[in-house]
Amino acid sequence: MVRSDLNNFIIDSFFALLRYAVHATDDIPQIKLGEWLDIFEMSQKQALTGVVFEGVQRMNRSVAMPRDIVLKWVFLAERIKQRNVLLNQRCVELIRKFQEDGFQCCILKGQGNTLMYSNPYSRTPGDIDLFLLPQGGMSVQKRRKAVTEYVRRCFPKTRIRYQHIDYPVFPDVEVEVHFIPTAKNNPIYNWRIQQWVERIIKAQCANIVSLPENLGEISVPTVEFNVIYQLSHLMHHFFDEGIGLRQFIDYYYVLKQFEEFKKSRNEELHSTLRYLGLWKFAGAVMYVMQEVFQLGERYMIAPVDERRGKTLMNEILKGGNFGKFSGLTNHSKGQKYFLKHWRSLHFVWEYPAEALCEPIFRTWHFFWRLVH
Repeated sequence: MVRSDLNNFIIDSFFALLRYAVHATDDIPQIKLGEWLDIFEMSQKQALTGVVFEGVQRMNRSVAMPRDIVLKWVFLAERIKQRNVLLNQRCVELIRKFQEDGFQCCILKGQGNTLMYSNPYSRTPGDIDLFLLPQGGMSVQKRRKAVTEYVRRCFPKTRIRYQHIDYPVFPDVEVEVHFIPTAKNNPIYNWRIQQWVERIIKAQCANIVSLPENLGEISVPTVEFNVIYQLSHLMHHFFDEGIGLRQFIDYYYVLKQFEEFKKSRNEELHSTLRYLGLWKFAGAVMYVMQEVFQLGERYMIAPVDERRGKTLMNEILKGGNFGKFSGLTNHSKGQKYFLKHWRSLHFVWEYPAEALCEPIFRTWHFFWRLVH
């Protein structure tokens, strides 16, 4: 296993507790008293405070833990629960509003992913990502124009990106309204994944699920969509600023759910991953799933790629949640622009199609945003 500058024993203990928390093992991890502070801080770095606390609660009460850390953990876990309740309420409000205004929509990732967890209030929530589809359907360009005009009638100066536009309707929750769920740096693979999305996106808006405590219903993507879409999302953030274990736990639960579909469609899935430029990265993700969660072979969607997997693991351990500890976020926009180019070049030998196109896409996107 590749390591960061953290103590190897701490990482092993953290992974053991994480596996125990997600019920991947029933073996109670043996953690020494002096390790708990480092484990607590690592859970914060990876935005897994609530998830790891599930494991702490499952452990024998005779396990020695510093009282101040226990109290902090209890407080943060309760705050995470309250935040999840709030975001669930906001999701219901958004779905209802957009449907009344003539849109089909679904919640991407986030609160849809929480429903896969044994405790849906343990996942650290972020913002709300919501895909919006005007009734009747239309091309991506026309959809972007229609959604942008709709949002800017209320918020004329809101920020726009290639994939989404900010929708600052709530004072307590950030909302991003997506024209497209995901994107690739390489223009050929980007065109392909957009075509793949267009064929099946309406079915995602029709997939209705119920939220806990009768808070209401929301639309979320199907597991067959998520197994490709969320893999693409992981890869996008890997090439942007970094990715942490929070998103990998989401994908762990996606793979667990997808196993029953995979048996009869394995060859088709492999072909799709290659066609969309996700095959190599899928092998790296399977390495992380094997090393961190000890995921069984029957859940794997690609052969384990140890070389690329070690690179990915290094980035996860070094950068934390969305690469916030990598150092990139501590620089100005101009400095980050060149630092991200330099970072992408480190991945040329492993992912040439994406790494070589990343500086081009980033430069094009800069001018695209100026126009829009």
